[in-house]
Amino acid sequence: MVPKKSEYVVFDVETTGLSPTGGDRIIEIGAIRVKNGKVIEKFESFINPGRDIPEEAQAINNITPEMVAGAPSAAEILPDFLNFIGGATVAGHNVKFDLSFLAFELAQAGRKLRADTPAVDTLKMAKALLPHLTRHTLSHVAQYLGIKITETHRALADVELTVNVLMKLLVLAEDQHIVSIKSLQDNFGVVKPTYKIESLTQEMLF
Repeated sequence: MVPKKSEYVVFDVETTGLSPTGGDRIIEIGAIRVKNGKVIEKFESFINPGRDIPEEAQAINNITPEMVAGAPSAAEILPDFLNFIGGATVAGHNVKFDLSFLAFELAQAGRKLRADTPAVDTLKMAKALLPHLTRHTLSHVAQYLGIKITETHRALADVELTVNVLMKLLVLAEDQHIVSIKSLQDNFGVVKPTYKIESLTQEMLF
């Protein structure tokens, strides 16, 4: 299938810090399903991390402990997110960071992403397709591509921006004869992180 006509779930997480294995947790997840270049569904939820949110993290994402106090836990909400992904290709800007948190939280709940779920990184796409840029942050790439930025560092706002960036980068990819999901994955895919938690029972696959 031609990449720009394929189905994607672009997602982003906000977290308490940078390391899931160091004790940091997801506090917000946002995702948008795109098919044939059109947004068809959105997913958004705060997540109660079961720990404090450092002031440095609050300063970046503007998410306070009060905002997540009544939110579901990762174990409660992430099965719904796996169903939301379904058979789509997942994508994000520096998506391996988001996948590392997602995979870790899923492992703790005895679950995991489907092994055949492709994962594509718009950061890798931007670096390859726009090599002349000196910076490839999401906002910098968006500005270069003429995409209006309204809000950043909140999950769904970042996802909406990434969707717009992805659609424009897919056009550039086709210009480079990258015309299938396999070639897109070969050029811009990432290996999904996996974690084994000693106390887990048999993992369930969604």
